[in-house]
Amino acid sequence: MPHLPVNRLALFCGATLLAITLPVLAERSDRDKPVNLESDTVDINDLTKVSVYQGNVRLTQGTLLITADKLVVVQDDEGLSKTTANGTPAYFKQKADGADEFTEGWAQRIDYDAKREKVEMHTQARIKRGHDEVRGNLITYDGQTESYRVLGGKEAASEYNPKGRVRAVIQPKRVTPAPTSKSGDALPLKPSPGISAPN
Repeated sequence: MPHLPVNRLALFCGATLLAITLPVLAERSDRDKPVNLESDTVDINDLTKVSVYQGNVRLTQGTLLITADKLVVVQDDEGLSKTTANGTPAYFKQKADGADEFTEGWAQRIDYDAKREKVEMHTQARIKRGHDEVRGNLITYDGQTESYRVLGGKEAASEYNPKGRVRAVIQPKRVTPAPTSKSGDALPLKPSPGISAPN
């Protein structure tokens, strides 16, 4: 298994990491962008098709940013199969598709199964989109059904949440006010030329 310094990483990471973007949450155009990856070391095993990036790992692809202590990439004959990011915590940030806001996530371990389109965030997991946020011990996202599941547990416990219960913050959506004139008064009503007055 070769052990490569950081300046050789670009030769190996492009094809293996193109599908790492999180399903549905992702800016779709990110998948067509080049992958840039930095780490202190990478170990590649051509026989098992496993690549291990370690030490201040930083991956960018379009609007996607992933930081981790360790990133493990598993390939099969069709390309990327599974990816695991470990950190204290591992972190991702990506622009939401069709919206001017970002989704951010933190967990001790983030697993992505490209074939099943599933993301699992383990231990002290947290996802934030805009001002909405959910926390738990395990957050699972299924890209095929576009559904989330969040579980609590002792690993999610803290001084402020001793039982490790799931916690969510959902902000009210702003309603756009009706247009008004410059003076602040309501706009005047005008008769429609296509409707005749009653006799």
